[in-house]
This record gives sequence, structure tokens and C-alpha cells, in this order.
Amino acid sequence: MDWGMKNRMSRLIRPDSGKAVWLAVDHGYFLGPVAKLDDPAKTIKPLLPFIDAIMLTRGVLRNCVDASLDIPAILRVSGGNSIAGPALSDEGIQTSVEEALRLNASAVALSIYVGTEHEHQTLMALGALVNEAQRYGMPVLAVTAVGKELEKRDSRYLGLCCRIAAELGAQVVKTYYCEDFEKIVNSCPVPLVIAGGPKLKTELDVLKLAYNAVNEGAKGVDMGRNIWQSDNAVGMVKAIRKIVHEGASVKEASTLLISAKNKK
Repeated sequence: MDWGMKNRMSRLIRPDSGKAVWLAVDHGYFLGPVAKLDDPAKTIKPLLPFIDAIMLTRGVLRNCVDASLDIPAILRVSGGNSIAGPALSDEGIQTSVEEALRLNASAVALSIYVGTEHEHQTLMALGALVNEAQRYGMPVLAVTAVGKELEKRDSRYLGLCCRIAAELGAQVVKTYYCEDFEKIVNSCPVPLVIAGGPKLKTELDVLKLAYNAVNEGAKGVDMGRNIWQSDNAVGMVKAIRKIVHEGASVKEASTLLISAKNKK
């Protein structure tokens, strides 16, 4: 790994803790104006001081994030699909690495859809992206997408996805937490971060998810809806940060969350 790649990775995963808290706000690329992300700038701004990086599209980065802020960007470079279309898996690369460099991104992200009709298409796209990004020392984050088929989120399927992504050259993989998560971690030679997925029923569920994932080997979280759709989004990201970077228990994080709520 050359200096540029190492430097960018050190901005994404904190060297002191070896962990990461990322905020995913790229949902609009296929979902459109999601609840509480209809005004991205308003949603993002109060959360920026408490995250290590933000995952987003070039449109939102250019128009909704203050360029004077020192916040690493993980640029979503795949797209071409929508929730209204025939197949969420029908994605391709639509933003170049050159564009990512122009935007001073710290990494580029692309979804793979293993086991779908577009498996080959998305895996070839990952390989092509790694080839291009490697030339410039740009890390690639592979996202193990499942589309609408949430029942696929088991260790056998996700273990397959993560290993393939690593084999094709991704520097980091974003996946889901599941039963036997440690098996996925042990069989994947690159760092894993976990997605929050659809909004969970309770705030305690979110904290348990973050705690279990990190304690079973994840390098951190890349959460979206379970943070910014919370009625106490700042308190939630602070609580998750305490779990990830400080090794707090669910109870300690929950106390922090309640305290932040009472101060509102």
C-alpha cells in the first residue's frame, strides 16, 4: 500500500482507535427525497462534528456540504437504478475517479449485487473501479447490497459477498451485521464496516447493533437512517461514537443518549 492510499485510509479509520464512525447520506441516488433527508444540508450540518467521514454522492457533496470543513468524503460512484425501476441491482459506474480526485474524496464506493441477474455486471464494475482507483492511491469501498431482498442478510450469503469484494481488490467492505458475524470477519482479509439498514424499531436496537458488530470484529459503522431519522440525531451519533471509539457498553451509550435528549 503506497503513501497516498495509507494516508486516505488513516483519515477514514482513526489510527488511535482503529475504528470508524461514518455517516451514510447517499440514499437519494436511488430512493429520492427520503424522510429527514429531503433537505440534506440541514440534516448533515449538526452531525459533522461527531463523525469520521461522510458517504454521499457528488451532487450532495457539491451543493450541501461546506467546502471549508475538514471532513473526509466517501464518494458514491455507482448508480443508474431507482426504487421505481425494475431491478435495484441494475447499477453501473457513473462517477469517475478523476471526478473523485477533483472533489478531494478520501475513498470511492460502489455496490455489488451477488446472486442477482446483475451479479456479473456489478462485480466487473468493482474490478474496473479498483483498477482505476489503484493508479491514484484511492481506496475503494465495496457495498454488499441486497436490494429489496432483506432475507439474504445471513452469514453464508454475506460471507460470500465480502470475500468476493476483498478478492477483487476492495480496500474496505460495507456489509450487514448478522448471526455468526465473526465468521464473516474471519474470512474477509480487509476491514469491514456495518450498515444500519432500514430504521430499527428502537434506539436501543441501534446501540446493540453497533456494540455487537464492533465487539465481533467490525472496524466501525456506516449508518444513515438509524442516525438521521432519529428524533435525537446528534445524541444518537454521539452514543454510537462512544461505543465505537471508547468501547462503551450499551448501557453507557444509552445513558449518554438519554442525557442528550433531556438537554434538548
